[in-house]
Amino acid sequence: MVIGAAGQIGRAAVGALARDGWEVTAVSRGGGRDGNWPDEVRVTAADRADDTALGAAVGDGCDVLVDMVAYGPEQARQLAGLAGRVGSAVVISSVSVYEDDKGRNFDTQAEPDGFPEYPVPVPEDQRTVRPGESSYSTRKAGLERELLALGDQLPATLLRAGAIHGPYCRSPRELYFVKRNLDGRRRRVLAYGGGSRFHPASVHNIAELIRLAAAHPGARVLNAVDPEAPTVAEIAGAIDAVMGVETENVLVDGPPPAPTVGDTPWSTPVPVVCDMSAAERELGYRPVVTYAQSLPETVAWIEARLAGRDWREAYPKMFETYGDLFDYAAEDAWLV
Repeated sequence: MVIGAAGQIGRAAVGALARDGWEVTAVSRGGGRDGNWPDEVRVTAADRADDTALGAAVGDGCDVLVDMVAYGPEQARQLAGLAGRVGSAVVISSVSVYEDDKGRNFDTQAEPDGFPEYPVPVPEDQRTVRPGESSYSTRKAGLERELLALGDQLPATLLRAGAIHGPYCRSPRELYFVKRNLDGRRRRVLAYGGGSRFHPASVHNIAELIRLAAAHPGARVLNAVDPEAPTVAEIAGAIDAVMGVETENVLVDGPPPAPTVGDTPWSTPVPVVCDMSAAERELGYRPVVTYAQSLPETVAWIEARLAGRDWREAYPKMFETYGDLFDYAAEDAWLV
């Protein structure tokens, strides 16, 4: 059973599991079907937040429950209540749970000297934030703690995903360069010398990890990222190549020179790069796609969604998270 099957990871995971021979039930609020799924996939509508609806969807039980939607400790307790009917679980978490040895993390980045300095690459035994209700990161940490405490009662694999990319994303970071190219912007300002690295994670590679974890249950935490962590300048160049344009990078040493100039959704003064050796060792994982290989379908999806629409209408979550990503007047004023 895949909860959140209509989301960007869910769509890929359902397909990967079905092609691997699993009898898959795809659960989403609308109960819709993806056109790329095999006909044998069953679909059902259920609200993840409704205990009764979720219990009814599980019914007499399932061998593996894959959860894209679980967010905090209450969802972990919800899954714990299904333990007698579920053989094992695979649940999506986030690399944002990590903090450095000084207690700095994603939540402290707005503070003076708040940027974390993670080891490169970050292993799964790196310390994490204290569970709590204050942020996305602390709630994900609470989810992890409660699920791992279940042990053999409900073996759960927690997948710490990086900067997720692929079709159907509600907040695609790639939008930043795709829209600029569509708007004819042929110069771009990149802070930190264009060297920022925030490890991306393709929905197809995450789906492969889900497929492998489903066949090899265990109580564990694994990173879930692509085989490479390109710099923001390399990401921009790869998107240019897909779109057939040439763009000049204006590199700035240090932070963005103005509030809305040079700051991309990947921009960070320190690298966030994760170690995938545990997944390779424990699951025999091998990535199924590179970042560059995955880009054409991502770019095509973004272009289609932007067609005839204001970007804030097409991607309201991006505007809510990042503000005005396309303040061209401020950029032009700085470039002069």
